[in-house]
Amino acid sequence: MQADVPRLVIAATVSGGGKTTVTCGLLRALQRRGLHPRACKCGPDYIDPLFHERVIGVPSHNLDLFMSGRDDVRRLVEEGAATAARRPADVTVIEGVMGYYDGIAVSDQASTWDVARTTESLAILVLDGHGRARSLAAEAKGFATLRNPSQIGAVILNRVSRDMYPRLKALIEEETGLPVLGHVPQLDDIELESRHLGLVGADEVADLQGRLDRLAGVMEQTVDLEAVLALAKTAPALTVAPRELEPVTDRPVRIAIARDLAFCFYYADGLRTLEDLGAELVPFSPLADDDLPADVDGLYLGGGYPELHAAALEANAALRARIRHEVAAGLPTVAECGGFMYLQQAIEDAEGVPHELVGFLPGRAFKTDCLRRFGYVTLTAQEDGLLANKGQTLRAHEFHYWESDETGAAFHAQKPQSARAWDCCVTTPTLYAGYPHINFYREPVAARRFVEACVRHRVARLGGDGR
Repeated sequence: MQADVPRLVIAATVSGGGKTTVTCGLLRALQRRGLHPRACKCGPDYIDPLFHERVIGVPSHNLDLFMSGRDDVRRLVEEGAATAARRPADVTVIEGVMGYYDGIAVSDQASTWDVARTTESLAILVLDGHGRARSLAAEAKGFATLRNPSQIGAVILNRVSRDMYPRLKALIEEETGLPVLGHVPQLDDIELESRHLGLVGADEVADLQGRLDRLAGVMEQTVDLEAVLALAKTAPALTVAPRELEPVTDRPVRIAIARDLAFCFYYADGLRTLEDLGAELVPFSPLADDDLPADVDGLYLGGGYPELHAAALEANAALRARIRHEVAAGLPTVAECGGFMYLQQAIEDAEGVPHELVGFLPGRAFKTDCLRRFGYVTLTAQEDGLLANKGQTLRAHEFHYWESDETGAAFHAQKPQSARAWDCCVTTPTLYAGYPHINFYREPVAARRFVEACVRHRVARLGGDGR
């Protein structure tokens, strides 16, 4: 199938180079012009897509060439553009990850450049111009010539004053031949704060919509939006392979899903996969609700920041006891990273004070001073369990500062292009719990097993055929 999707990539030379600022500003500026932009994010990041969603009002899609194949990535671009808000997208803005060529280990595999090449999209390279001049041209030229094709089609300058911009634009265009489409000045009142896992969550930013409007108002004056749109329209039609996913049941099973400030890390396309297979996702808050939703036959505890809300989670003793009882009784449960820690005995907060949690699993989660086992892994099951049988593999990602003294040994994790490996996770026929995050869009067999387990639970609970 051929799909006409105007699109471009927003890239940078380093992490923290301004990609999210430029992406969110462009999305809001295009939206203010009456257009319907869509967004995607390269890599496994959860936080940036939440910002995209708060800007445009529809989910953003993760384009991850380790967690998903090339056909999946192209399809996700097409699906996002075609289905959101009941009308096709006018343009899809793809935010990069890390530096443009930074991929797995020291390779360019699964890098922003790899995604740009896979989706046949041109990239706008965001260059940080603070305290620099002609060196910007050298950097732009190096990035534009490292690979052929580099997919780099233009430049936007970040943290550049209005007075310096015309001179910098002229010298970069003269030295490199790349068009410079605008600049973003230093905007201290709009800057998005960071914490140990990246940007502060979108729902925690004070006056986020006001900040986005102020950012868009500036970029409407300093960025050539017509040139940005023209660049996006040069992207050729995408060749997209159809995806076939038969539902498990014609009567959706209800899966309770933790959604609040403590549990907010989910892949939107992974959730959609569960729904396509026959799940109804019913949100609840471990911070605020004293019971699970009624008549649920599954539980999904995603990642997030339980360490920052440990006291409130501890105080909700009624829900902790209910979850402990239901998981012990065989409620099919997926608990990733923060959700995994929540099922354990206790967790330290940011000040090192311990707090009791669900207590179904042994172990205590505690703060460390660095990222633990950061990056992609391939998980090989060492025993039969909810998501996989012994010997089967799943692709996953880890990203956490808090560690546990009981991480499990149901899977063997192997980092790609590395000798580093370790055992992890806890599994039973009704439980997957561990630090690695799994994208169910990339692992539809695991998703199917989860939904099938929920169907079996419903049948056992209601008798007969579960109706």
